[in-house]
Amino acid sequence: MGKYLTAISLLIVSACALAMASGWRIADGCVIRFDGKYAHGTFTGLTGQIRFDPEHPEEAHFDVSLDVASIDTGIALKNKHAKSDKWFDVEKYPRINFLSKSISRTDTGFVVCGELELKGIKKNLAIPFAFTSAGKQYVFCGKFKVNRGDFGIGKVNGKESDSTAVEVSVPVLALE
Repeated sequence: MGKYLTAISLLIVSACALAMASGWRIADGCVIRFDGKYAHGTFTGLTGQIRFDPEHPEEAHFDVSLDVASIDTGIALKNKHAKSDKWFDVEKYPRINFLSKSISRTDTGFVVCGELELKGIKKNLAIPFAFTSAGKQYVFCGKFKVNRGDFGIGKVNGKESDSTAVEVSVPVLALE
């Protein structure tokens, strides 16, 4: 009986901690994967401020920034090309920024609408995401597409190949 009471107490404490937590620190292990016709790989180096309470998503706020130089396609020459002025132009635009405007609940999770800034160009973007937990660690996970042509990246042809699929996995820890 004692171990059941302890387990229930831990569950209640965890639920209360989540309910009270609204500020989050991005933890190690954050990965942004991308997959397009001409390149696939990952970015790391996400920083920023996250305020999110799943019980009150309308009060949430995301202001995050990604280090473009952290790109890894698995091919050194392709990484160099991606960092050049023909693609991301890391020298002039070292960060990709996302600033939320609104967050709402959906049948399967949440959706954050905001402004993505890439290469100095700002575009509105909606990102569906889930917020899950594993022990004391919580994770934001989402999948969406970005039309690279909207941001002047590479040659565009008006086809599906202009879009890049993006998958985000952001582990976070509650701020104390």
